[in-house]
Amino acid sequence: MEPDDRITPSRENCVYTSCYCEENVWKLCEFVRAERTAPLEHLFVVFISNENRTVPLWKQKSGRGDQPVIWDYHVILLQVGPQVSSSVVYDLDSELEFPCSLKLYAAKALRSDTHIRAQYHRKLRVVPADSFLLNFASDRSHMKNSDGSWKMPPRLTPHSHLRPWWGGHFVRKMAAP
Repeated sequence: MEPDDRITPSRENCVYTSCYCEENVWKLCEFVRAERTAPLEHLFVVFISNENRTVPLWKQKSGRGDQPVIWDYHVILLQVGPQVSSSVVYDLDSELEFPCSLKLYAAKALRSDTHIRAQYHRKLRVVPADSFLLNFASDRSHMKNSDGSWKMPPRLTPHSHLRPWWGGHFVRKMAAP
């Protein structure tokens, strides 16, 4: 992808908080909508999880060498092009290019489920970006320990999208297979 084709700020200029991938992706979608850098109908939010909430991803910043990071879930932004070969993934937690071709991301970060135990097989839930922007909500409860302390501290700035939705927790519902 050429720099002129970029629909988001550079990785270094994106709003980012470690371990809050769904909020990071929401901010990417919000930027695209506000700046009109791409049609929202070409963007999809992809939740990666499974029943066990143990999904391996490779080439993650928090990984070590060629070992996968085991997430309870992970969220990425997919921009679909006219051909599959022109589709790209935006993953602020990845060591791969930003954005990265879907083909490269699938090969290097997702890899095949063929050679991993069934308990780690991933399931994907794909949500249109406009729906995600409209409906996303999080009370961040999944990021708190039983004593109320943070597992990882959140971004300090308030966000209007941090509210209950569907009578429950949107992230938990979307990340569920």
